Amino acid sequence: MDKVIEVDYEQPACTTRHAWARVPEEPSQQERAALKDKIRRLLKEKNAVLVSHYYVHPDLQDLAEETGGIVSDSLEMARFGRDHAAQTLVVSGVRFMGETAKILSPEKTILMPDLDANCSLDLGCPVDDFAAFCDQHPDRTVVVYANTSAAVKARSDWLVTSSCALEIVSALKDKGHKILWAPDKHLGGYIQRETGADMLMWQGSCIVHDEFKAFELEALIQQHPGAKVLVHPESPAEVVALADAVGSTSAILNAARTMDAKEFIVATDNGMMHKLRQLNPGKTFIEAPTAGNSATCKSCAHCPWMAMNSLAGVARVLETGLNEIHVDPELIPRARQPIDRMLAFTAAHKAGQDAGALVPNIGAA
Repeated sequence: MDKVIEVDYEQPACTTRHAWARVPEEPSQQERAALKDKIRRLLKEKNAVLVSHYYVHPDLQDLAEETGGIVSDSLEMARFGRDHAAQTLVVSGVRFMGETAKILSPEKTILMPDLDANCSLDLGCPVDDFAAFCDQHPDRTVVVYANTSAAVKARSDWLVTSSCALEIVSALKDKGHKILWAPDKHLGGYIQRETGADMLMWQGSCIVHDEFKAFELEALIQQHPGAKVLVHPESPAEVVALADAVGSTSAILNAARTMDAKEFIVATDNGMMHKLRQLNPGKTFIEAPTAGNSATCKSCAHCPWMAMNSLAGVARVLETGLNEIHVDPELIPRARQPIDRMLAFTAAHKAGQDAGALVPNIGAA
C-alpha cells in the first residue's frame, strides 16, 4: 500500500498575516492616474510588457491590456511571456508565475511588484519533502500543478494548469501511467473522479478555495434559484458537486459568456469578478460563501498575496530594476521540460491534433 508522508501545512511560512500587512492602500484617483501614466512611459522606455493574472487588482488587469500585455490564467501567461518580443516582463501575480516566466525566458529580465507575493500551494510543497515523497514511489509519473516552485517543477515529469489537467491526466491514464499528484488535493481529487486515473495525492490546498462551504452555498442557491453555479476545481468536492460548470479561470469566463442565465454564483477568488462583470455587463455575479456568518478568516474569497500587487509596485520595479526573479541556471533545463511538455500538448490539442501521441506508453523508452 502507498505510504503518504505527513506534512505540517500550518507551518509559519503559510501564514497570511504578513501578506495582509503588506497589502497596499488604495491610491486616490489623482495618484492612480499619475501612476498609470508613469507605468505606460516606463514600459516603452524599458522595452517591457505587463502580464497580469485575473486575481490581481482591476487596475493592473486593465493596464496590462491597455499597454499591449495580457490578463489571463497561468497557462496563457506562460505562453504569452515566452512568445512576446519584450526583453523585460513584469509579472503581476504570485512568485511561481514569475519563476515560470524566467524558466521559459531565461534571457529576459523578469520583475515582480512584490517578491513576497507567494502561494499557499507552493509554500505547502517544500522541495525536500516532495522529493522524498517522489523517491518513495519511483513507479509513478510525477504530475504537478503550476502553483509550485521551480525546484518542484524540476522534480516532475509533467506540469499542468487547471485548464489542461483533465486532458493531460486522461492521456497519461490511457497510456498506463500511475500518477503522483501535487500539490492541490481538491484539484487532484476532481481529476481522479473525472478520469478514473490511479493517483496518489500530496495533501495541499489553496487557502482561498478551501474556504468555500457547501452548506452555505446550498442556502445561497435557494435564495437565487435561477442562478448558475461556477466553481474552480481547487474547491472542496462538496462544493464542486453543486456546480453547473467546473473549470479554470478561463473556463469560468467562457461558461459565464455562453450559459443561458442572467445570474451566476462564482466560487473562485473574487479578483475574477472584475473581468466577469466587464465582459458580461447584462449579467449579475455573486460571490460564493466561504465559512458562514461567524467566519473570521480574513483570506476568505481573496488571496492576500495577489492583493500585494499594486500600481505603485509596478512603477517602482520598472524605475529601479528591483525585485528581479532569479532561478538557478542549472535548474532551468530540468524545470523547463515538464512545462514544454504541457505547452506542446495543449498546442496540439487546440489544433485538433492527437495530443495523446505526445505521451509515451508506460515502459517506453
